[in-house]
Amino acid sequence: MGNVREVSAPDIDAPPRAKELDGKVAIVTGAGRRRGIGRATAIVLAEMGADVVVTGTGRDPSTFPEDEKAAGWRDIESVADEIRETGSRGLPIVVDVSDAAQVSSMIERTIAEFGRVDIIVNNAAAPYGEDRRPLLEVNPDVFKRVIDIKVGGTFLCSRAAAAQMVKQGEGGRIINLSSIAGKRGMANTSAYNAANFAVDGFTQAIAKELAADGITANSVCPGLIGTARMDGMAQTAWDARVAANPMGRVGADREVAEVIGFLASPRASYINGEAINVNGGDATDR
Repeated sequence: MGNVREVSAPDIDAPPRAKELDGKVAIVTGAGRRRGIGRATAIVLAEMGADVVVTGTGRDPSTFPEDEKAAGWRDIESVADEIRETGSRGLPIVVDVSDAAQVSSMIERTIAEFGRVDIIVNNAAAPYGEDRRPLLEVNPDVFKRVIDIKVGGTFLCSRAAAAQMVKQGEGGRIINLSSIAGKRGMANTSAYNAANFAVDGFTQAIAKELAADGITANSVCPGLIGTARMDGMAQTAWDARVAANPMGRVGADREVAEVIGFLASPRASYINGEAINVNGGDATDR
């Protein structure tokens, strides 16, 4: 199942965490992996007081990485349990974010359970692997799937959540996961670059459209982060990326989640249409 690399964040918890999202409801897509930005984000938002819906694709447990199997991991069900341990409510939903009907159902279930939507974090993405090839070797179906999930999913989820936020009339937050690969093209990553460049442009567009309704939209652009998504990266490539980073390390999922939590908070009320790097100063592809 590839290289399982455990990466811990520095001690960045502020005791105790302010419940500045108390009464808010967040949706985090692509949040089922034990080592992942989605799970870390869901927990940070829950610690800040939000009730959190977490989505995943219903992964086959036989495909889980070894650390998840050893932990008895149950994908989004385990994340929902962790959310509840913070004192917030958690709701796991299996969703294909590239399917408009399933996205609409996700919003409907969220409203039925929690009554509102205030924050959506569009984190779902196609797996790392088959898309990382020279252009002449990229399968058109693989390219399309990367775009459908990353760009199409971000569009469908943002549109559905924004419609509810406008209806509520109290503003909201749309936070899209992009990458530093959304700012700089690299060889052998044409599908991934295309998807993330699109996400950043889409974010800038809707930020201008929705600002009058009190809704901000920003994208977060991680560099190399120690998540299960990167287990397929060859060790030589991993080591080279670590050596090239000015901080001499990769980032932890929690470090990205903390930035997302800030953008979801009232403290970020005047940040809109930005693409914020979280990469230790690394300028290479995620």
